[in-house]
Amino acid sequence: QVQLVESGGGLVQPGGSLRLSCSASGSIFSINSMGWYRQAPGKQRELVARISSGGITDSAAAVKGRFTISRDDAENTVYLQVNRVKPEDTAVYYCNAELRTSFRDLRNYEYWGQGTQVTVSS
Repeated sequence: QVQLVESGGGLVQPGGSLRLSCSASGSIFSINSMGWYRQAPGKQRELVARISSGGITDSAAAVKGRFTISRDDAENTVYLQVNRVKPEDTAVYYCNAELRTSFRDLRNYEYWGQGTQVTVSS
């Protein structure tokens, strides 16, 4: 089994910053990509940013230039640096991983963390 654990959320003032972390553990053969998604009350879950095993990144237009995704391969950890936050950034942020669990099984599986709350308020 694979577990994803997020941390780093909390209350932050508009214009402030925080750093989210997500660590993957368990039966991991290789990670194809990891990403961050968020879901605000009454809204659909949306992609925030993702990073592939090759280091290719993508981010949503709403956060481009403010949020940065990065990874630490040795620790199977992905980070989201969140800068110049706005009230509309308030949401539960979820970590996602697309990965293989063994050498013999060629399929990629998706896993989700339980989420970490980010609240932007003065």
